[in-house]
Amino acid sequence: MKSERNLTLSDLARIAGVSTSTASRALNDNPVIKQSTRERIQALAKEHNFSINAAASRLRTQRTNVVAVILNLIEHTEQSINDPFLLKVVGDLNQALNDKGYELLLSNSFMATDDWYNYFINSRRADGLIVVGQGKSEQKAIDAAKAGAPLVVWGDPNSQSGYPIIGSNNRLGGKLATQHLIESGHKRLVFLGDTGHAEMGERYAGYVEAHNEAGLEHDTALIFPIDLTSQAAYNKINETILQHGLNFDGIVACSDMVALGALKALKERYIAIPGEVGIIGFDDIAMAELLHPALTTIRQNTREAASVMVTQLLNQLNGKPAFSEVIDIELIVRKSAS
Repeated sequence: MKSERNLTLSDLARIAGVSTSTASRALNDNPVIKQSTRERIQALAKEHNFSINAAASRLRTQRTNVVAVILNLIEHTEQSINDPFLLKVVGDLNQALNDKGYELLLSNSFMATDDWYNYFINSRRADGLIVVGQGKSEQKAIDAAKAGAPLVVWGDPNSQSGYPIIGSNNRLGGKLATQHLIESGHKRLVFLGDTGHAEMGERYAGYVEAHNEAGLEHDTALIFPIDLTSQAAYNKINETILQHGLNFDGIVACSDMVALGALKALKERYIAIPGEVGIIGFDDIAMAELLHPALTTIRQNTREAASVMVTQLLNQLNGKPAFSEVIDIELIVRKSAS
C-alpha cells in the first residue's frame, strides 16, 4: 500500500469498495450519492489524511464548480451590495449553490467587463452565470447567452428572452399593494419607483390596473421615477411636500428600502401613518417588521427563487432544457397600511 501522503483517489475508492467516480462525488458532497455512503467515504478520507486535489479535478472534469452571481446594477445608481434585499438574494443563492456542491463568485455589472462569456466562462472562472436584476438593459446578458454561456436571470419572468428568467409576479404584487391602499380609503396614491426598470415597470402596471378596476384615475403627476434607494425616496417626498403640500394620501413603494426613505420623510413632518398617508413596500426584508410603524409589504420568496434559479442553471450545464418561472408573492399586512 502506498504511504498515506501519496494516496490517490483510486486508492481511496478501492479501500471504500466503490468506484472512483462515486468516491469523487462523495468527497464533493454530491447529493446523488447516498448520505450514509458520503459520510463513510469522507470518514475514510479523514482517517487516511486524504484530500482531493481540486485543481486536478477541475482539469479532469473541465468544470470549476463555481457559479458567478452578477449584480446587474443600473447606471448612475447608488444602490449597492449593502441593499438588504440584494444581500438576502445573494445569501439564498449561496446556500442553494452550496447544497448542489457549487461555490459562489460574486461580482457586479460595473466590475465585470462587457463580455461576460469570455470573462467568466471562457477564462474558466465559472461554469455558469446567475444575473440578479434585469435593470434597464439586458444587452450584456443577451450577448453572453448568444455566446453560449449557461445563464439564468432574476427579473421579470414574463419578458421575452433567449434565456430563463426567474422572478416574482411583479404585476400582481403592484396590484395587490394598490388595491389594499384603495380598499383602506386611500385615493391619491404615489408610485415611488423607476418604471423604466423591467421589474418596477411590471409593479407600476399592477398599480395602474388596480386603479382602473376601482374606477379611479391615477394622477401621472404622482408617478416618481426615482433611484432604488431610501435616500432618493426621502429626498423626493420632502421635495414634493415642500412644493405642493401633502397632495397624496398613499404610497406604493417599489421596494422596502424606498418605503423606508418615504416613511422617514413623513415621520419627520409628523404626518400620521397610516392615518394621513398609508405606505406599502415590496420585498419583505427583515427590517420591515421592525420599523415603526411596521411596514405592510409584498413578500418575495427569495429562498424558493434561489432554488429554482440554481436548478434551471444546472439543467443547462447538464444539457437539459431550462425555462422561465414565476414565483408567487404574498401581501403582508402590518401597521403602515392596515
